[in-house]
Amino acid sequence: MTITSGIDVGTGAIKVVVFEVDGDQERCLGKRVERVRQRDPLKLAGDIYDDLLRETGLARADVAYCATTGEGESLTFHTGHFYSMTTHARGAIYLNPGSRAVLDTGALHGRAIRMDERGKVLAYKMTSQCASGSGQFLENIARYLGIAQDEIGSLSQRADNPEKVSGICAVLAETDVINMVSRGISSPNILRGIHESMADRLAKLLKTLGSLDGTVQMTGGLALDAGLVEAMKDAVVKAKVDVAIESHPDAIYAGAIGAALWGAFRHKRLADMAHAA
Repeated sequence: MTITSGIDVGTGAIKVVVFEVDGDQERCLGKRVERVRQRDPLKLAGDIYDDLLRETGLARADVAYCATTGEGESLTFHTGHFYSMTTHARGAIYLNPGSRAVLDTGALHGRAIRMDERGKVLAYKMTSQCASGSGQFLENIARYLGIAQDEIGSLSQRADNPEKVSGICAVLAETDVINMVSRGISSPNILRGIHESMADRLAKLLKTLGSLDGTVQMTGGLALDAGLVEAMKDAVVKAKVDVAIESHPDAIYAGAIGAALWGAFRHKRLADMAHAA
């Protein structure tokens, strides 16, 4: 039995998980997510990690491998670091063993990843640097509309006449929203229009990966946005991408989960090599 941890230091939030791995048995002992806001992300990551270990009755010395991903490579106490593409792919397999592609929607970008049944990355594509397909953009729009971030999904699902929003860049899209508000367009119709614009871009991204089999697992913070998930299901049909779009209550932890599980794999490999020597 091996205790491993995964720490995903993202732009908008820190995600930490602790796992117990015994052969093929993988069990999550604890998880925590917290938004960065104006705090030092590295200090916050360390504090969350220690708090979670205390909650699970563990200390740092009990963790055989502490794996980081995202911007976590600078954490001084980590054992090893994994690229976020590989961690999201492995995390998606844990959340949904039938998934063969990932749609990672984070604070700054969207990313489509195709992988095999083990979580090995086979291909990937990313959106451009423009922020109009990002969580940060949606957060800015919600602030302008005067609504809470966790209201975005439910409001979007109440739309009856979505308003088209520019999908080219965040500046143009925000200008569109300002004009819509002045014209009296409702928040649900504005948000649904934004979701549809984002979903169209992400569906085209999936299409560039080539032939896809199995389920596309959404990960990252926006995977919990019910309005975007619904828009994605419509968008893949429109783009003629024959896949099933799924989310999961723990989708935001996918990167941290993947880091912890790849950490367990690497720990075993290193132990086997040391034993063979």
